[in-house]
Amino acid sequence: MAFQIPRGTQDILPGEVEKWQYVEKIARDICKRYNYHEIRTPIFEHTELFLRGVGDTTDIVQKEMYTFEDRAGRSMTLRPEGTAPVVRSFVENKMYGNPNQPIKLYYIGPMFRYERPQAGRFRQFVQFGVEAIGSNDPAIDAEVIAMAMELYRSLGLKKLRLVINSLGDVETRKAHRQALIDHFKNRIHELCEDCQVRLEKNPLRILDCKKDRDHELMATAPSILDYLNDESRHYFEKVKAYLTKLGIPFEVDPRLVRGLDYYHHTTFEIMSDAEGFGAITTLCGGGRYSGLVQEIGGPETPGIGFALSIERLLAALDAEGITLPISEGIDCYVVAVGEKAKDESVLLVHELRKAGIVADKDYQDRKIKAQLKAADRLNAKFVAILGDDELAKEVINIKEMSTGEQMEVPLHSVVDYLKERLS
Repeated sequence: MAFQIPRGTQDILPGEVEKWQYVEKIARDICKRYNYHEIRTPIFEHTELFLRGVGDTTDIVQKEMYTFEDRAGRSMTLRPEGTAPVVRSFVENKMYGNPNQPIKLYYIGPMFRYERPQAGRFRQFVQFGVEAIGSNDPAIDAEVIAMAMELYRSLGLKKLRLVINSLGDVETRKAHRQALIDHFKNRIHELCEDCQVRLEKNPLRILDCKKDRDHELMATAPSILDYLNDESRHYFEKVKAYLTKLGIPFEVDPRLVRGLDYYHHTTFEIMSDAEGFGAITTLCGGGRYSGLVQEIGGPETPGIGFALSIERLLAALDAEGITLPISEGIDCYVVAVGEKAKDESVLLVHELRKAGIVADKDYQDRKIKAQLKAADRLNAKFVAILGDDELAKEVINIKEMSTGEQMEVPLHSVVDYLKERLS
């Protein structure tokens, strides 16, 4: 029986995985500069965490979660997003008691959603995200947005568009909620079944509907910006002022509501405007939340964060024709000819690797010509050729592949010689 990879997943093979490693390194470096620290949470959590944390009216909970019963009959779910697990850990480990607030965290890892696979969208995907928990300062909203923008810019992306909105506070959401109900209720039958359910449970999520996004009722829906109270309006103005001060251009879109229940005040998305990127242009999304920490059992604590797909980031790089500076090839390939030389080459390669030199050798007992071809395929910078005659004289021939220059080097000093040439 021939096995195939599950639909909506992918193998990331050598030659491609180096791009992932490079992007992840850049993300970690940016987090270090911003003083965000990595957190690693389980790949599966109790299902109730996502029901309460993400919201039972969301598409994630209603349609996309991979949920199963363990052997004790407990309902478990493969994590579909990163914020709820991070907040669960924040509460469980009493991070709210840490004197250094806010707590700044980041994560990189696989998430799982059962949705229709399409270009750049998978059922298992890798998310990079950050959470800053414990501050109501609009300056940290700008900081979090700046982090996401810096990651994309540092990788060379230029065709980006930042869209922001405010969902206001509880008072704002309550007034806007009633306005949305009044707006949609007489014609709700024209919208999809999901929207009909959302009308009473969470009418704001109607604006996030993918099926009815072009319906005329969407374009004329009440803008939440018209319902912001003085405090919410002042908060949003501060966020916009900070972004302007940081030199980060943005657009305000009152229809941007995001898909999760816990957002309030600032929400944002970063889009790719690259030609040929695809119909779904969103690269990154995030926003400020309140009530989530309390919902998961902690004290009243605000937070803000974002999450982005590494797959979609790489797709955006391809769309803009950006090649990452991935170092290819190895430093030295050891060619051994003769039984004694082959035995010695095992130790030589080991010593080179201990010295930090990327080295390899033949393991298929090939002739010298085939070994040299293998070195060429591996893009070796140097080839070290050792035969029984050289071994008897305790020397080795080092060839620089880019120039063809060849040098006979004492065997005992080959490591130092290569380290000097490589530096």
